[in-house]
Amino acid sequence: MAVPSPCSLSHLPLCSNPLTQQQKNRLLLTRSCNSRFKCSAGQTGFFTRLGRLIKEKARSDVEKIFSGFSKTRDNLAVVDELLLYWNLADTDRVLDELEEALLVSDFGPKITIKIVESLRDDILAGKLKSGSEIKAALKKSVLDLLTKKGSKTELKLGFRKPAVVMVVGVNGGGKTTSLGKLANRLKNEGAKVLLAAGDTFRAAASDQLEIWAERTGCEIVVAEGEKAKASTVLSQAVRRGKEQGYDIVLCDTSGRLHTNYSLMEELIACKKAVGKVVSGAPNEILQVLDGTTGLNMLPQAREFNDVVGITGLILTKLDGSARGGCVVSVVDELGIPVKFVGVGEGVEDLQPFDAEAFVNAIFP
Repeated sequence: MAVPSPCSLSHLPLCSNPLTQQQKNRLLLTRSCNSRFKCSAGQTGFFTRLGRLIKEKARSDVEKIFSGFSKTRDNLAVVDELLLYWNLADTDRVLDELEEALLVSDFGPKITIKIVESLRDDILAGKLKSGSEIKAALKKSVLDLLTKKGSKTELKLGFRKPAVVMVVGVNGGGKTTSLGKLANRLKNEGAKVLLAAGDTFRAAASDQLEIWAERTGCEIVVAEGEKAKASTVLSQAVRRGKEQGYDIVLCDTSGRLHTNYSLMEELIACKKAVGKVVSGAPNEILQVLDGTTGLNMLPQAREFNDVVGITGLILTKLDGSARGGCVVSVVDELGIPVKFVGVGEGVEDLQPFDAEAFVNAIFP
């Protein structure tokens, strides 16, 4: 049931004595404060505040981020050992071992060389004189790489209602699960969310998303026939979202290899279809990348970005991987911000990405 907008006086309770304007204002203010995100998405700043709030959750969920990157953290524990008794004479040996540790954690050769050579220059210039200073500079280098090209990590949901988010990616990356977890986060913050089962290729996909709809308490739109086009399902969902006052429509899509050009063109059709219903939609096209593939995810991301224009990334399965450094390489290489990371199987384990929390999570 739609929640009345606190900006309308038509929903004030009837009483025997007319309310004064001051009493009306006080009642409106009270209702507004008690339903921070249950007002109309059309109100100024609704989506901006919602996106920021979801991002801010990263700081309160920092313990989960730490545990999720424990294997990467273990890989990089050698950094403290290397720097504990550091002296200038050991510079080359220490930096060589540091380079190896970064490579093992999938920072990638380009990023690793950039970081290590920057440290070498600062050491030889006398700017870094102790192990603790070197570690601080290392963390700052990684943070700078993440924030320079990938600072826009909050959801950009625009100003029109409903906001539309498409989730794309290859088979088995965790799209449907990530979409369900994202729906859970948005619903918990008071947004009215509609799910769209746009994966019409995989037989069990709609069933899987229906389970998430039940689990999160969201409504869902599924294909009406066996041969329904994905673009038709998504446009129907967005139209329903528009007519029935939903804040956000989350659109699932079929998994596809980035080398399958006919299926990639289907994504273009989906993007155009939702844009015809709501001008400017989709607001976000989030690509799900499997963190266990490490740097192999880069060509996938390039192709999807070229075809539909990816606005943000969701990195999944990082809880079972020692390849957390791939986050840095993806952001630096593609300039696309990571918006969420999957650090576990639980419904709350899709964490908003926060660069500073990430750096603190991977370096002991």
